[in-house]
This record gives sequence, structure tokens and C-alpha cells, in this order.
Amino acid sequence: METLAQSLQALSGFLWGTPLIVLLVGGGVFFAIYSRFQPYRYFAHAVAILRGKYDHAEDPGDLSHAQALAAALSGTLGMGNIAGVALAIGIGGPGAVFWMWVTAVVGVATKFFTCTLAVMYRGPDSNGDIQGGPMYVIREGLGKRWHWLAMMFAAAGLIGTLPVVQINQLTQVIRETVFVPAGLVDAGNPFFFNLLFGLFAAAVVGGVIFGGVKRVGYVAVRLVPSMVLLYMGMTLLVLLANITELPRYLALIVTDAFTAQSVGGGLIGVITIGVMRGAFSNEAGIGTEAMAHGAAKTTEPVREGLVAMLGPFIDTLVVCTCTALVILLTGVWENGDVDGVSLTAMAFADILPGQFGAYAISFVVLIFASSTMFTFWYYGAKCLGFLIGAHRQHHYRYFYVLLVVLGAIAPLEAVFGLIDSAYALMAIPTMVSTFLLAPQVMTAARDYFQRLNVGQEDSRN
Repeated sequence: METLAQSLQALSGFLWGTPLIVLLVGGGVFFAIYSRFQPYRYFAHAVAILRGKYDHAEDPGDLSHAQALAAALSGTLGMGNIAGVALAIGIGGPGAVFWMWVTAVVGVATKFFTCTLAVMYRGPDSNGDIQGGPMYVIREGLGKRWHWLAMMFAAAGLIGTLPVVQINQLTQVIRETVFVPAGLVDAGNPFFFNLLFGLFAAAVVGGVIFGGVKRVGYVAVRLVPSMVLLYMGMTLLVLLANITELPRYLALIVTDAFTAQSVGGGLIGVITIGVMRGAFSNEAGIGTEAMAHGAAKTTEPVREGLVAMLGPFIDTLVVCTCTALVILLTGVWENGDVDGVSLTAMAFADILPGQFGAYAISFVVLIFASSTMFTFWYYGAKCLGFLIGAHRQHHYRYFYVLLVVLGAIAPLEAVFGLIDSAYALMAIPTMVSTFLLAPQVMTAARDYFQRLNVGQEDSRN
């Protein structure tokens, strides 16, 4: 297993080289400039859409705008915001957080383009049901000669949306913050606990995903807002208690981003880990979020693109920043422990009274990881349906539930290496197809914003 973990980490390091960093960050800059920063000027309108002002029950699709964003956020607001930030700081130092911010700022434009396309180029699966996502964008928008690119995304997406990171880190934090301190589990031999907890989690996940995408959307729209509010409340307590220290650590994030004094690897190493963990956090340019937004009930593709662009702001600029500041304020990142979610749990346990911090972060991780696993099943099933036919994709539920159990007992290095490699392979077809179809997005955007400015933003009028 150790050899496998090392091999997966080596593959991840190779794939996340300079070309991919340029593709994601440079691509986001291109989309921002190409759109003349229009999406950034319509945040208020995006919030109005999210609140249901433009919802129509008869529109095609499965999810409301709010449900689509909640489903997408339940996939991104998870381990990327807790374990991912901890790994970024542990490996890349405070400066890695700055490059996570960069992915979020340019990711606003990227998500506007990718998720507008996800609705614009929806296509039928083998059952005749209309679906969205990069594989359908490529097939419907670019034609048969690009079909290999669509297959590449679906194959990589099938791996990238496995629940192994979420259950692995959930099992770890529950074990180390609740059961080990209570003397119920031997910290040196956790296999039996990991297996039992994996079986329990698999039963819970199965109870949700066997209800289909509408149940996932229903659960997500109720879990996501509450979990964000709870987590933000916890971090706010910590940040307010140390408010005089915040400017110093914010400055450290910025200066360390260009000097890389906190870790080895130099500037390129810090940028790479920051962009990698930022992509894992907000998924801008990766393509998974486009599958959720592609299911939105709307006849206006640009409208869903505007809703989608709120994602990077919420999950990276807000939630990840709060996690990072808590870790930096407590100083736990300097002890050399880079073991993912344990670093975040240690930070909260160190600064909040008694066992409240440890138990509270365990509960938050439970909600975050669970909601992500619910959503990732939907993504994986769509990828499998594209590859072998939608009439067979229902079998994926059983495989997915089994992977929840296996992820609970796998080593951290192996699961992150596997998922990071798949994310890199997903980004290539997503970004290439978005570059090629960007003119169509801008044509639709000019039309929509022109109608919006004269009060006729609904195509029904």
C-alpha cells in the first residue's frame, strides 16, 4: 500500500506541473479579460437569481437555481475547505493560501463560462433524459471529432468523484477527536474502528443516494446553509478573540506567497500547492460543478453561469480563508504535522475551551463530508452513464457505497494522490472545450445583459 501511495503521489506531482497551472490560472485570467469583467459586475443580480426571483417550475431541468448551487457547494464545501487548507499550509506554508485566493478570483470568470456552457449545451443521455456537464458540452458543442475529449473527462471524472478523500478524513477526525481521547480506540491500531465506521457511513450515504438526484438536491439545500453558518460561527469566535493578530497573518500570507520562506520547494512549489488545493476547494475549471449546474431548471444559460460564479467566492475566499487564519493564529502548522484534517481539528481544540473545539469541528466535518459524498455520487453516476449508457448507471450506487468503506481504511497519501491526479485529467478537457466555445458564451451574455439593462431579462417577455 505504501508503494501505491508513493506512485499516486508521483503521478499527481507530474500532472500538476507548470502547464496545468498556466492552463487553470491563465485560463481564468483570459476569461475575465475576454468577458470584459462583466460577470464580476453582476453579483447582486446573481443573488437575486439565487433567491428564486426568476424561477419557473415549467423550465427544463431537475433543480432550482438554489438547489443547483447548494448541490455544487456541497461538493466543494467539504474536505477542500478543512483538510485541503491544512495540507496547503502544512506543505506550502502560509503563502499557499494566497494562491488559493488567486484560483478563486479568476475562478469566478471560469465558472461563469463553464456553467453557462453546461446549460447551453445540454444533451440527451442514452435514456433520452437531458443532461449537463463537460462531456455533453463537448459532444453537443464541438461535435463527433472531439468525442475522445468527452470520454477523457467522463473517465477521469469517474475517478475524481470517488468518496475516498471525504470518508478518509471524516473517519480520521472522528477517531482522533472523539474515540481515541475516550480510550475506546487504540491510536496505534485503528483498522477495526475505520472499517466499522466506514460501514456505518456507507449505510447513511446509501440511504440518500438511492433516492436519486432530487433527494440529493433536497438534502443539500438544507444542509449547506446550516453547515456554513455553523462553521463560520466557530471561526468567527476564534478570529474575534484574536482580532489584533489578524493583520499580521494576512500580511504573512501575502509576503510568503512570493518569498516562500516557510517551506522548501521555492516559489514554484508554493504556487503549485496553492493552485492544486484551490482547485480541490472550488473546482473552477475542473468540471464537476458544471454537472450540478447543468441540471438547473432554466432556459437562460447565462443566468445559471451567474449563480455558479458565486461558488469560488463562498468556498475559497470566505470559508477557506477562515480555516487558514484559525490554523495560522494557533501556530499548530509549525509543528510539522501535515496530516490533513487533524491539523484543523488541533487548531480548534487548541483555542476553544475544553473539548468543545474538537467536538464542534468533528460535527462540521461530518456534515461537510457527508454532503460532498451525496453530491459526488451524482457526478460519478453521470460520468458512468456517459461511458456505458445511462440505463446501466444505477449499478454505480452499489460500487459507490463499497468505495465509502474502502476509503475509510485507505492511507491519506494514496487517496489524495488518486483524486489530485484525476482532477488534473478532468481539467484538461474542461478548459480546452471552454476556450473553444467561449465566443458562444459571450454572444449569449451580450444578449442577456442587454435585455437585463432594459428590463427584459426573461426570454419569455
